Amino acid sequence: MLSPDDIAAIAGELAEADRTHGVIPRITARYPDATVEDSYAIQGVWRDRMIAGGRRLVGRKIGLTSRAMQQATGITEPDYGVMFDDTVFDSGAEIPTARFSNVRVEVELAFALARPLAGPDCTLADALAAIDYAVPALEVLNSHIELEGRTIVDTIADNAAYGAMVLGTERRRPDEIDLRWVPALLSRNGEIEETGVAAGVLGHPATGVAWLANKVAQHGARLEAGELILAGSFTRPMWVSRGDEVRCDYGPMGVIACRFV
Repeated sequence: MLSPDDIAAIAGELAEADRTHGVIPRITARYPDATVEDSYAIQGVWRDRMIAGGRRLVGRKIGLTSRAMQQATGITEPDYGVMFDDTVFDSGAEIPTARFSNVRVEVELAFALARPLAGPDCTLADALAAIDYAVPALEVLNSHIELEGRTIVDTIADNAAYGAMVLGTERRRPDEIDLRWVPALLSRNGEIEETGVAAGVLGHPATGVAWLANKVAQHGARLEAGELILAGSFTRPMWVSRGDEVRCDYGPMGVIACRFV
């Protein structure tokens, strides 16, 4: 376990990297005995500093929930991070590339909660009952820790590599559509780069919401009404650069488009 001083120092490094859009050396290279609990503690200190600085929490992201993402990263268990109000964009937005490091895009569904959801015994049925609606979303990844050799400890500490979210306009209640079969065709500059269906996320995308409720219960928290939960990617991450036009067709749930500037 890391000391409180080490946890605070690493959180400070990550806050500075976020401010300068830089990258720091792997935590696990410098602290090989660091644990998953250490990494969530680092994330928690960083989160609290962001909130103290005036940012507002609007939800949480779940990462590494699909085989596609686990194979792409070499990490074999899910993780989670937090999302702030200044990271949410609407479809059609211009995304400022310079705000992020190691910029990639993932295809996801987001869920808005109608009521609180608490673990430790939350099920998929519980999650579906608590969800107000599903909406398609693109996640913009933002990694402040060097990618080569990173582990889940590095990723969690770095707020699960969350940078921003682009939301679509089509909202569906869970009883209106079989969410497992929501498709996605992800293209960059007119070329399809990735395809997938939402069942790639743990068999059902809302399973991740139940997992998250149970996970945060271990840290004495619950998911609150009104929170947005980004449920995990069902494609591999797609690298993007300034000038790229990104479009994702979700079939019956509409299209998201954005441009990186």
